[in-house]
Amino acid sequence: MALEFTSLKTLLDHGYDTVIDVRSPAEFAEDHIPGAINLPVLDNEERARVGTIYKQESPFLARKLGAALVFRNAAHHIETVLAGKDGGWRPLVYCWRGGQRSGSFAWMLGQIGWRSEAISGGYRTYRRLVAGMLYDAPLPHRFIALDGYTGTAKTELLLRAGALGLQVLDLEGAAAHRGSLLGAMAEPQPSQKAFDTRLAVALCGMDPARPVLVEAESSKIGRLNLPPSIWEALKEAPRIEVTADIEARTGYLVRAYEDVLSDAEGMSRKLSFLRRFRGHAVVDAWDKLIFEGDKAGVTRALMEQHYDPAYDTSRRVHAHTVAGAVRVERFDEAGLDAAARRVVAEVARLSAA
Repeated sequence: MALEFTSLKTLLDHGYDTVIDVRSPAEFAEDHIPGAINLPVLDNEERARVGTIYKQESPFLARKLGAALVFRNAAHHIETVLAGKDGGWRPLVYCWRGGQRSGSFAWMLGQIGWRSEAISGGYRTYRRLVAGMLYDAPLPHRFIALDGYTGTAKTELLLRAGALGLQVLDLEGAAAHRGSLLGAMAEPQPSQKAFDTRLAVALCGMDPARPVLVEAESSKIGRLNLPPSIWEALKEAPRIEVTADIEARTGYLVRAYEDVLSDAEGMSRKLSFLRRFRGHAVVDAWDKLIFEGDKAGVTRALMEQHYDPAYDTSRRVHAHTVAGAVRVERFDEAGLDAAARRVVAEVARLSAA
């Protein structure tokens, strides 16, 4: 009988040796239960082929072909990937909705002697639990947000504060994006569902009785949307404002965005989208600095003419509560460590208030 899970934490704490996702590679790539391995019993092409026969010819013919493919592929997995598993191994299997694919594979593993189980409702159960946490109800966690101008090393301070023992939720890390027009990373962004998974799993591992430090973000990071529960908690979060001199911010950003600043053509192309907001003359001046190789000059110009004004506008519109402040004096290791300790102290002060 398939296992029923009624909470995300219970599912994540399943206790089985291996979680096996038997869906197609394309389904698995979009999102999957954390830690699962993909042993598809139908690959992408086979799944499409069976589905076409089901719709255009007959459900019986589709099930007959599907059964042959499922057991053939399952046999291959048993002979290869699973060949070294001993008799005490306990696998937990799931497919899209806990139907024939996972049921067939779990049954086969059980016939061998392994204590296999399937997840009732399959991936849809998991996704429903994730969505319930992030989309349907307020979070039990209390957020405190690091805010401030671009170039104040908020992400760096967040991670250093985490290393000092604070609970932190790294939204940009989960989104694989630095949260601005120029914020794309080498790693591609995950799907929206996979982004949700990263956030939900991180929050499941946190104590709701302790504050969670996050970086202030807009409702989108790159092409991904912050789930509603996180966005609402972020909007209500008290802010610790991080400040620094513009010269220091410029030097820090030149180092942090070296990859972007070194790609003149790519940077110019991305900034062209700002012409309708900042005007042709301003963007033409940025282009001149870009192609002259003046990395510090274009970085400072972008802060003064785009990022800082945009931040000021957002601050006026949203009127967030600024409950604390931390100044970064230097952006070397010692300076960032000192600022991170001040962030920890501010969080402790706000939590005790």
